[in-house]
Amino acid sequence: MLKARSNLVAFLVAGLLIGALAGYLTRPESAEIQFGPVKIEMTGNQVARDRGPLTSSQVQHIALIMLIGGAVGLGLAFAAGKTKG
Repeated sequence: MLKARSNLVAFLVAGLLIGALAGYLTRPESAEIQFGPVKIEMTGNQVARDRGPLTSSQVQHIALIMLIGGAVGLGLAFAAGKTKG
């Protein structure tokens, strides 16, 4: 029982980490300008190349891909648990 939980957690963490890395590497090109309370954000359709600060839409993109990776990892953990018996 304990081994099954540790496998579940391991797959979940691996999925989250792989998803975060994939989300970071595929984040959209984005620029953010702020004038007082007004925030203007422009997003391109290319992968970002610079190492500047992350914009809010880039963080949302990374978080979404990370959650998808976690769900895939969790699914794989359950599938691996079912095949072992």
